Amino acid sequence: MSDSLDDLRTRINTFVQERDWEQFHSPKNLAMAMIVEAAELVEHFQWNTIEQSYQLSAEKREQVSHELADTFVYLLRIAEVTGVDLIAATNAKIDLNAKKYPVEKVRGSNAKYTAYE
Repeated sequence: MSDSLDDLRTRINTFVQERDWEQFHSPKNLAMAMIVEAAELVEHFQWNTIEQSYQLSAEKREQVSHELADTFVYLLRIAEVTGVDLIAATNAKIDLNAKKYPVEKVRGSNAKYTAYE
């Protein structure tokens, strides 16, 4: 086991290659699979109050962790097959969001940036 993103990507890639699943891992299929897993995650919170969504039992937290992991695996695979560096892309997106949502205009607000442009 490893804590690094690169090691995790390697482990997932090996898992996929050993099973000859690369043939099924088109960006389209992976994106669809990721959304299915994200929907399964949402099911665990459906109809909960905000407070209930924070107060997960140990069993529910484990189920949520499995759905998060499934979603994360598909996200990593999409990045792998499309050649996207997730760390670089995320840093670039945070920089873009910092320009779209300047602290002095948005602090404490959940309005979309188009509301104050």
